[in-house]
Amino acid sequence: MAISGAALRLRRLRQRFGISAPKVAIRTHVAWYWRALAGVALLSVSLAGAAWIYDAGRRIAGFDSQSSAQALAELRAQVGQLEAELGALRGVASAADSNLKIERTAQQQLATQVRQLEAENAALKQDLAFFEGLVPDNAGAEQGLRINRFRVDPEPIAGQYRYRMLLVHNASRQQKEFRGDLQFVLQVQQGGKDAMITLPSGNDPNLQRYRIEIKHFQRAEGVFPIPPGGVLKSVEVRVLQEGVVRARQTINL
Repeated sequence: MAISGAALRLRRLRQRFGISAPKVAIRTHVAWYWRALAGVALLSVSLAGAAWIYDAGRRIAGFDSQSSAQALAELRAQVGQLEAELGALRGVASAADSNLKIERTAQQQLATQVRQLEAENAALKQDLAFFEGLVPDNAGAEQGLRINRFRVDPEPIAGQYRYRMLLVHNASRQQKEFRGDLQFVLQVQQGGKDAMITLPSGNDPNLQRYRIEIKHFQRAEGVFPIPPGGVLKSVEVRVLQEGVVRARQTINL
């Protein structure tokens, strides 16, 4: 039993230290901070390589940073120049628009004046034709005052009416000019009832506008109002001299 125990120990020693024993690798011990430094260096090299590859790719593709910055600066300069030109063109367009508005206003005013002159010219032609018809019979014409071409038209303002008439005074050379007053009698329907209104009223502050002075003929024109909501049915005009009616004429509307 002693020999068997010794043989067993000898076999174990051969297996551990003999030829058939397992190989043992001997490695040099490296501190951890050296390993960390090596890792940082490797990471830096990797990042530098990646940056170089990226920059090289940009240059190959035509995206050089300096060239791009220069091109961007040129584009900004062109944009600024175009904006300046656009501002100048806007100023010219604004001035042209203002001039066009002024011209349009002037044209409208001129057109209004032309229409007024045409209306006055037509009225004068009518007056001339009327008086030319009176001239041959002037010697035998009845002396006195007459009302001709009396008319009443509504104004654009509600309740306002404009009257027009031609007053003719046939008088001898020795007679003076006729002086008198105009009076209007209005028939107005309001609320289903008829009412008579005399103009001017006794307390009218504008009595002077109803005064007339006629040597041979005179055109009379003016505006009178009616009560709100009223409907004008007829107008009678009277020519008074010292309270006496010298001529009258009525029109129905």
